[in-house]
Amino acid sequence: MYTSIPSGSSSVSVYPSVHFLLSAAAAGQFPQDTGAEVAICGRSNAGKSSAINAITGRRSLARTSKTPGRTRLVNFFELTPGARLIDLPGYGYAAGPRVEIAGWAELIEGLGPRQSLRGLMLIVDSRRGILPGDEQLMGWAQGIDRPVHILFSKCDQLNRTESQRLLAVSKAALQGRGSVQLFSARTGVGLEQARGQLDAWLKKESPGSTRE
Repeated sequence: MYTSIPSGSSSVSVYPSVHFLLSAAAAGQFPQDTGAEVAICGRSNAGKSSAINAITGRRSLARTSKTPGRTRLVNFFELTPGARLIDLPGYGYAAGPRVEIAGWAELIEGLGPRQSLRGLMLIVDSRRGILPGDEQLMGWAQGIDRPVHILFSKCDQLNRTESQRLLAVSKAALQGRGSVQLFSARTGVGLEQARGQLDAWLKKESPGSTRE
């Protein structure tokens, strides 16, 4: 699916044909429910856009911003024909109008019925750990029977002891509801592991599919 390059490098895309596909303001604008896709989600400023750029090996495929709540649409990126990444609006930031915030929730709910959705990568700021909004997102994923893989972003800002404790505490709290790893878009820690998980999901059969 992707061409491996050294961790932390972004001079060459590991998905040579990756490109922005479309932005959707409503579920009816989503691309056709075919192929396979993985959603990237997380709190505002958790590092979603940086994770997308690092994983795809592109410096500015997804726009990064220091302003919380900047992404208000569902953005689709095509990695290869029939394989997509979905950048979901960040949650946990309530500066927008209530009608707008409700609209974000409806966009996310619109992903639930999609057979092409293979799993969710949940970006969690390692300095803050799993928060109630993250728990709610995981509950939603359980309800639609989709796996969750947590990337503890910005882990380069923790020391080794703090990192290992975060993993141990989180695994115990999750009780199998999701897998976890350390990740840093800046240093490349966990980059190949994240790409491997993405690739495995994109090759996975759709939920409910049966083999002849």
